[in-house]
Amino acid sequence: MDGTLLDSERLWDVALHELARDLGGELSPTARRAMIGSSTAMAIELMFTDLGLPLEQPAMDDAATWMLTRTGELFAEALTWRPGAEETLHLVQQAGVPMALVTNTARMLADKALATMGPERFTVTVCGDEVAHGKPAPDPYLRAAELLGLEPGECLVVEDSPTGTAAAEAAGCPVLVVPCEIEVSEGPGRVLRESLEGVTWADLCAAWSAGVSPVEASWENRRS
Repeated sequence: MDGTLLDSERLWDVALHELARDLGGELSPTARRAMIGSSTAMAIELMFTDLGLPLEQPAMDDAATWMLTRTGELFAEALTWRPGAEETLHLVQQAGVPMALVTNTARMLADKALATMGPERFTVTVCGDEVAHGKPAPDPYLRAAELLGLEPGECLVVEDSPTGTAAAEAAGCPVLVVPCEIEVSEGPGRVLRESLEGVTWADLCAAWSAGVSPVEASWENRRS
């Protein structure tokens, strides 16, 4: 969602830097980059470590609540689409292929974003606070595949960050990577693209095929 479909990372920037200053410090660029694609709990732990604060759970919980509340205010004011994202969702929707929204963002914020994107576009949604372990663990994508009634290898994941890409690959999904804030390296089973602008159905099929093993591909050919 963040950075893939919506241009929301800049809003997270505002909330995170405001929180760091409220905690008495300044968030380093290194820590901020490490937070991209992470869960709320991971982002707060990274911030406390970066600021040299003790990892005391009550204080971290308070910080998480503050951050989610502030980001929710920003979401209500200024959410916009990433280039080509809305058109790509429409393309898949028109093809009759079910879609899952899989995000490390907590449900309370994801629902605000869904109001912008249109919740009816997605067959299922999985949020970071609804699984035991968020990205880069495979749990969110494994849960989404389960809810869709599909094997992970049958699902094409679209991601923008190293954290999300790692989660998708750990789940066994082919990945179309469209980097947003930070670079994602090339690797087996992943296809990189600069933008979702101009994406065609053939592009999506090719990205899926690139991440499927020869055995899976031959099974898919027989099925079709």
